[in-house]
Amino acid sequence: MSEKITVRGVHFDHVTLDEAARIAAGFAAGDIARVIHTPNSEVVQLCIEQPEYYDLINSADLIIPDGSGVVLASKILGKPLTKGKVAGVELAERILADAADSGMAVYLLGGKPGVAGTAARKMCEKYPGLHIVGTHDGYFDKTGEQNDAVIGEINASGARILLVCMGVPAQEKWMAANRKKLQVGVMAGLGGSLDVFAGTVRRAPKIFIKLGLEWFYRLLREPTRIGRMMKLPKFLFGTMFAKGEKA
Repeated sequence: MSEKITVRGVHFDHVTLDEAARIAAGFAAGDIARVIHTPNSEVVQLCIEQPEYYDLINSADLIIPDGSGVVLASKILGKPLTKGKVAGVELAERILADAADSGMAVYLLGGKPGVAGTAARKMCEKYPGLHIVGTHDGYFDKTGEQNDAVIGEINASGARILLVCMGVPAQEKWMAANRKKLQVGVMAGLGGSLDVFAGTVRRAPKIFIKLGLEWFYRLLREPTRIGRMMKLPKFLFGTMFAKGEKA
């Protein structure tokens, strides 16, 4: 088991990308459905503002720090995530690459209509041997007959790996509500990863990623995200105050 480091109430696994990928592969080969969450600082702030989400986010079997803000907060609190952030989209791609090598079947769920199918085609071209056995968009009734039909389709596909890309907290709620019904080995909530794989969203250039400014690049490209982006400074200032209160 990996070491856990708590940042503002969320229990992150202290892992590298390689370690997270190995854990995911182990889950995929298992007999019960395991869950991976990938919270960033915006998600942690959601938990702070709406504490009922703590149990949901912390219920996962693996929780990776998807964001430089979380890593910075851990340093401020004196319990640093020294292995750095593990970007959800990078873990998603490693899971697919490893699945291509192992032959494990994958199902892609989420995104707007057509996105998952395009992502599947492009990733199969990139990773020969990748076996994606089904796709479905994220626009369906999550509680009714449509939901049962989607679960039935996933189970019938024989997939061992399920990538769930519906955004937070919808993907986490859906996985928690349906994990006992799903016959996969692992399911991971991976936000907009399918949009990146499909090419409908461009990831930041490497220099922005290296400097921890991926959020700033996204803001430059999508100025309407300013409201969401303001949660990052709110989270960091709140962390400094939280440390002061404990000192």
